[in-house]
Amino acid sequence: MRNTGGVQVTVTQLTEQLIASYARHGGINHLDGKNLPSKRAICLITTDLLQLLFPGFFDDKQIHSSELKAETATLLDSVQEKLEDEIYKSLEYRAPEGMGKKDLRPAAHETSLEFLGKLPLLREILQTDIEAAYNGDPSALSKDEVIVAYPFVETVAVQRLAHELYKKQVPLIPRIMTEWAHGRTGIDLHPGAKIGSHFFIDHGTGTVFGETVEVGNHVKMYQGVGLVARSLASGQLLHGKKRHPTVEDRVTIYANATIVGGETVIGAGSTIGANVFLMQSVPPNSLVLQEDVNVKICRRQQVRQKINLQLRRFLFLRPLIGRLFHVRVTLEGIS
Repeated sequence: MRNTGGVQVTVTQLTEQLIASYARHGGINHLDGKNLPSKRAICLITTDLLQLLFPGFFDDKQIHSSELKAETATLLDSVQEKLEDEIYKSLEYRAPEGMGKKDLRPAAHETSLEFLGKLPLLREILQTDIEAAYNGDPSALSKDEVIVAYPFVETVAVQRLAHELYKKQVPLIPRIMTEWAHGRTGIDLHPGAKIGSHFFIDHGTGTVFGETVEVGNHVKMYQGVGLVARSLASGQLLHGKKRHPTVEDRVTIYANATIVGGETVIGAGSTIGANVFLMQSVPPNSLVLQEDVNVKICRRQQVRQKINLQLRRFLFLRPLIGRLFHVRVTLEGIS
């Protein structure tokens, strides 16, 4: 028991209050039944997967080429075992239709192996993303810098990993993975989004892709771009429907543009300017710009002179305004 300024609280009392809160509001991890996947375990698995995709770039220790095969085998074995356990928990939470309890563990094992078998193909696609980033950013020193320093690479790598699990209808884990990357980089790419090759987001902070986004090949965009749904007023009734835009090949989208709606298609070869808010489709090879934006440029000295003039006018008129107010109050008192 601690005495804090006259208020005596015991750990027992605090425990009882917290347990009562659990009973009222829920939010506990199915203590008496099926446990959800471990968020911490999935974050650690995702880090291991990045090491497998980019050997030497996400490791704390240097790897010699003679040790690469043994190190890779050890890491793969560890990832497969941990991932299978988390997939099992996910399937136990919400199994695909027709899958019984006895099928969950074999399905988790098979899914984990099939997923890890996709890593070589994912590495090929990610190499095109790194190439697009290097070729599209004059400030890039090398492809090594792009991999080790650019938040985009980490985010798109995690999204492509999560997308493979999303396609296999593994619940919970894909979203945990992409939200982990979102928290680290500020780039929010839903695991359901379909993204083509040679993809690049420069800077990236604040970029958002919804679940049903489709992006073609050789697409480049900048920070703050939103590919979002038109309206979520119908909530769960929209589940499974196309709600987010389609961006075709060789499109460039500049900073803070927002493109809305599942029927909106940005035609191949188009450029969308900064700050554009778009709710309709655009034909191929279009240039979309925001008009009627008034920008005024003044010399600082001119602004100061204008402010000083307005201030002098106010100071000159203030006594007169005060006298008029006094006269008005006096007249109202007489009346």
